[in-house]
Amino acid sequence: MRHQPVVAGIDGSPADQIAIRWATAEAKSLRTQLRLIHAMQPGDSASEAGDVVYKALALARELAPAVDVDPRIESGPPSTILVKASGDAKLVVIGSRGLGLMAGALLGSTGLDLAANARCPVVVVRPDLGTEAGIRVVIGYDGSSASQTALDFGLDYARRHDLAVRVVAAQPAGTQLHRITEAELRDAVHARGGHDAELIQITGHPAEHILRLAADANLIVLGARGRGGFAGMLIGSVSQTVLHHADCPVAVIPAAATGG
Repeated sequence: MRHQPVVAGIDGSPADQIAIRWATAEAKSLRTQLRLIHAMQPGDSASEAGDVVYKALALARELAPAVDVDPRIESGPPSTILVKASGDAKLVVIGSRGLGLMAGALLGSTGLDLAANARCPVVVVRPDLGTEAGIRVVIGYDGSSASQTALDFGLDYARRHDLAVRVVAAQPAGTQLHRITEAELRDAVHARGGHDAELIQITGHPAEHILRLAADANLIVLGARGRGGFAGMLIGSVSQTVLHHADCPVAVIPAAATGG
């Protein structure tokens, strides 16, 4: 069976370089193909599109000469193309627009569509992040299918990159809804081999606690929508808040990526 590629969405923006760097490193770690996809819009210049892909390909080959890189130019809306590409991908990596914008503008419609509809994890990296790499993976857990997949993804990433793991089960104050017991949290993590993981249960706003506990994180992993989310929301408020304020890349597990 062919290995699932790491897909990076590229558009020639300042966010491209850090997204390509992250995706290339992950493709190398996973020993799989890196697929660079540029979506051409009506009216776009073919030569400009070619230039975007050429620069991305050159950077990826410079960073990891041994990685197989598949550059593609496809016509259509970026979200449609990348959601389709997610069907056989290990993960999709995109850059965001940096600080100073609300979450919707930060991600743009492409990022929101991917977080809601992709069939694999989506990693969002920001061009304004510092170069200091964190020492741990922080995983948000609430017992939902997406957070189960987040555990799988986060623990695997931590093993491959020799990082510590911190799993956070935050319970909103004033409610017993979907409370995760200490035993449930421990069993879920230990069943996946995460015996060395730090387990934290805390009461309060989940996003605030995840961000506070991820000050030294290399990656945050969480479900796009956890338990109790509103059906009309593309992604939940916790994931939106974390995506907006995190000081490191964030991996979001869409509902469609849970296999359920």
